[in-house]
Amino acid sequence: MKSPVELGARLARAWQSAETRVARLLSADAWPIRLAIGRPDAKTFSSDTLAVKQHIELWRSVEVGVVQWETVTYRAGREPVEIPRYWEIRTPTEWVGAAADETILREFQRLGEAVQRLDADFHALVVRQRRWAVELSEEELAKVGEVALTLGRGMAAGRPIRAIAVCGIDSKFIERNRTLLCQMLDLRFDGLVSEIGLEAFLGAIDEDDRWLLVVPLTAGILPFRQQRIRASELEGLPGTVKHVVIVENERALYQLPTLPHAVAILGAGLSLNWVRDPWLDGKRVAYWGDMDTWGLTMLATVRRAIPDLASILMAKQCFDRYSELSVREPVPAGDSVPAGLTMSEAEFYQFLLLQERGRLEQEFLPSDAVHTAFWQWYGGESNGVGS
Repeated sequence: MKSPVELGARLARAWQSAETRVARLLSADAWPIRLAIGRPDAKTFSSDTLAVKQHIELWRSVEVGVVQWETVTYRAGREPVEIPRYWEIRTPTEWVGAAADETILREFQRLGEAVQRLDADFHALVVRQRRWAVELSEEELAKVGEVALTLGRGMAAGRPIRAIAVCGIDSKFIERNRTLLCQMLDLRFDGLVSEIGLEAFLGAIDEDDRWLLVVPLTAGILPFRQQRIRASELEGLPGTVKHVVIVENERALYQLPTLPHAVAILGAGLSLNWVRDPWLDGKRVAYWGDMDTWGLTMLATVRRAIPDLASILMAKQCFDRYSELSVREPVPAGDSVPAGLTMSEAEFYQFLLLQERGRLEQEFLPSDAVHTAFWQWYGGESNGVGS
């Protein structure tokens, strides 16, 4: 026999599940829910009549939802008895009422306000991460949703993020709400913002001195196996470093071969202002990124700063060879070929735009092919290595 308090506690625990909240608050198909109360057995009925009577009275006093009763005949009883068997909760409001928890009630009210003011695409996000509705004012949360629907690729046009003026926001609004904005933009743009970063997505100046992963490709030229350092500290690399490979993704670290007097710099993404720094003058530099429009866009950015830059494993012939590993590119970098690509690279960019699966991530290429391409570049081939 379950009391209203016991089943209310179960309903309160269910509220703590993000997926349960989403299902029950955003889908009419989740209702009603039916909770089994349990029926006193014959022994309990005969030996503890008072407890059974109190149990029945408790359920008769319940005003939330619908208590479903069943007529039961016990040998120890003189006549049939109405026993509560199920508690049917028909709506989210009844769920919260039955949970009988003040914190849950406040959260429910705030979520209701949020859902009323946010675009439907953002409802599940806010219900799943209820802290946004609790911590932000109703007006601030609604404004975040409005801004997320307004922002688009390249909107900053090379300005700092704080200079973006949309929806009447102040200069610190985007940074103040950065995490939630990125999550909302990810929903609109299929995860692109998490992949390339907010600054890159908006086309904004990255005002932070980005941390990069630096890995010596041969032992002894640096006093560490790998280390994160700021882009501004790269100029402190010793003069014995003669070759530099810029690698788009840190996930490709395990693919790198051993190369004398060479270092790899990983994870810069689109934050590439540092490639113009004087310390790179006189060094042989190569770029290795994903074979997709974003990878080629980054290649073009570096080439504009370093005209004799080599590319590694970023050619159409390589894409064709390993096309079975390709996947869909969620959102292409743009319809126009970026300045800085060679003619063959520009043709490859246009080719990728037409493909249903126009993305081949660098970390999935065979290690032996990667090693061969790196050694070809190291040995003197100038561009399009590993194609």
